[in-house]
Amino acid sequence: MRPSSFDLTGRVAIVSGGGTGIGKAIAHGLAEAGASIVLCGRRLEKCEEACREIADKTGMRAFSHQCDISRKSEVENLVKNALDQFSRIDILVNNAGVASTYHVLELPEEEWDRVLNTNLKGYFLCSQAVGRVMAERHSGVIINIGSQLGDVARPNKVHYLSSKGGVKMLTKALAVDLAPYGIRANCVAPGPVETDMAAPILSDPALRNGFLSHMPLGRLGEPKDVAGAAVFLASDAASFITGVTLYVDGGYLTI
Repeated sequence: MRPSSFDLTGRVAIVSGGGTGIGKAIAHGLAEAGASIVLCGRRLEKCEEACREIADKTGMRAFSHQCDISRKSEVENLVKNALDQFSRIDILVNNAGVASTYHVLELPEEEWDRVLNTNLKGYFLCSQAVGRVMAERHSGVIINIGSQLGDVARPNKVHYLSSKGGVKMLTKALAVDLAPYGIRANCVAPGPVETDMAAPILSDPALRNGFLSHMPLGRLGEPKDVAGAAVFLASDAASFITGVTLYVDGGYLTI
C-alpha cells in the first residue's frame, strides 16, 4: 500500500519527452502512485508504446500526444487535448531535452537555438500554458528536469550548459510568481544516468570512469532514481517545498 502522503490518486500529470529514458521512468512512477498520464513528444510512436506499457503495468489511463514543446501553438493544443481527456492537470513534468557537442568557437547559431528552444523556451511555454490552468484551480505542481551540468561546466557544451543553468533560475522564478496561486515549482537535477541520450558519452570507458571517480555512491544513475525524486516532489509529502533544485547525482557535486 502506498503511504498516503505519496498517493497521487485522481491526479493528472503531463510528462514531456515521456516516451523514453528519464521521462518514461517518471511517467511510470507517477502512474504507480495513482496518477493518470499524458505523454508528449516529437516521436509519437515512442509515446504510444510507453502509454501501453504504463496502462498494462499500473492499470492507469495513459494518453499520448505528439508535440514540439518549442512551438507555442503545439503546446496550447497539448493542454487542450489533456483537458479534453481528463478535465484537469495537476502535475507538469518538463523533461524533453536535446543535446549535442560543439566547441564554443564552432557552435552554429542554429544549434544554439535548437537546444535553447527545447531545453529552456519549451519549459517556459509549457509552464505558462499549464500554469494558467492550474491557477484557476489554485493548485498544481511543476517539476523541471535540469542537470548537474547547470552547475558544473564541461568542454564543448556551452549551449546545453546554458540551457540547464537557465532551468534552475526558471524554476525559482516560477516558484515566486506562481506561489500565490497555490502552485509549487521545483527542479530535479540528475547526474550521469544510463539512458540512450547519454550512451555516446557513457560508452567511452575513460569518460565513464571519470564520472565514477567523482561519485561517492560508486555507480551511475538509473532513470528510476530520477523518477523517485519526481514522485516525491509531485506528492503532498513535498507540500512545503518550492523553488529548490534536488540533485540526484550519486554525490557527484560533493567532491
